[in-house]
Amino acid sequence: MKNAELNQRRLAATPRGIGVMCGFYAERAENATLWDVEGNEVIDFASGIAVLNTGHRHPKVIAAIEKQLQAFTHTAYQIVPYESYISLAERLNQRAPIEGACKTAFFTTGAEAVENAVKIARAYTGRPGLITFGGAFHGRTYMTMALTGKVAPYKLGFGPFPGSVFHGQYPNALYGVSTEDAINSLERIFKADIDPKQVAAIILEPIQGEGGFNIAPADFMQALRTLCDQHGILLIADEVQSGFARTGKLFAMEHYAVKPDLITMAKSLAGGMPLSAVAGRADVMDAPAPGGLGGTYAGNPLAIAAALAVLDVIEEEQLCQRSQRLGQQLVEVLQQARNHCPAIVDIRARGSMVAVEFNDPQTGKPSPEFTRQVQQKAQQEGLLLLSCGVNGNVIRFLYPLTIPDAQFNQALAILSRVLNQ
Repeated sequence: MKNAELNQRRLAATPRGIGVMCGFYAERAENATLWDVEGNEVIDFASGIAVLNTGHRHPKVIAAIEKQLQAFTHTAYQIVPYESYISLAERLNQRAPIEGACKTAFFTTGAEAVENAVKIARAYTGRPGLITFGGAFHGRTYMTMALTGKVAPYKLGFGPFPGSVFHGQYPNALYGVSTEDAINSLERIFKADIDPKQVAAIILEPIQGEGGFNIAPADFMQALRTLCDQHGILLIADEVQSGFARTGKLFAMEHYAVKPDLITMAKSLAGGMPLSAVAGRADVMDAPAPGGLGGTYAGNPLAIAAALAVLDVIEEEQLCQRSQRLGQQLVEVLQQARNHCPAIVDIRARGSMVAVEFNDPQTGKPSPEFTRQVQQKAQQEGLLLLSCGVNGNVIRFLYPLTIPDAQFNQALAILSRVLNQ
């Protein structure tokens, strides 16, 4: 098979709405390496959009899935339950940064987790309203599209969206949005759009993923917690992209003194298998009536087995600590490149959740063109990178935390060459 031939078949067989970034097709993968159908090798700094913190085909994850395959593949947990679902919930309940007793429910995708967090929040509070932020990405379903704070390509042609959803400003020092500005934007929503006593939840990513790896300042998170407590609003942390050691802690919310009421998680939870979860205060999680939560494939036993193995790998291989070390190395390379690359205007990092932002040196405006050039040049040298940001001018780095040191150094050398050209 050839990549060009497969591309022609794709165009004929699948709709254009499923955007595809790469022109090559995967044949196999191992840890941080992909091989395409023509035998070309690529260092994977995308990880299937933050899904593979433990790498492609980690041996422990494969072994766990194979063992489960010999037992059963599906019963629908709501029909015939199984112990592994309970075990994983217990482990996450112990680790999730939630105040007091915690409970966890499993679903299939990140968007599904966010949808269910909204259901739980509305059931608990009896309120309809939701507040999120510009630049947010929460999914592609109708409710999560409404929550998402970026129009193109996610909302184009799909409206109208569910109501009672409002967007505040997310702090961004580079563009002059302070914590005070962001909190004031919420106060304006309370005055102009919805009574705070009608707001069920404020949902945010502690580090915006698609929005450009913007990191919520500690004082902003504290102010949100205070605001929520003042008005009886739940605080939901969307950790779909930031969870499972990416930031140097199991959850990004562990970097803050405050705790959310609910946390959504997915992506690297199950090492490549489709699994998501909502964890939260036990009293909040118990608000929906029996049957109000679930799904045919929710908590699939193969995915649950993979997730239990992922948690073992994170602990045994000390991936939180490794995330910190690798992130520091990457930031040093980016800081050195900044001396020779005037397009670099910001470097943001928490552990291995690292991004670099590019503006046009002449105009000072965001430069998606330069960002695409960096992406293309890196790919030509065998390094796969992802872009993000409201303006498409940010490169985010999502390498497996299990990447061998020699390969990581090779990737950093490629990146340095590309940025210094």
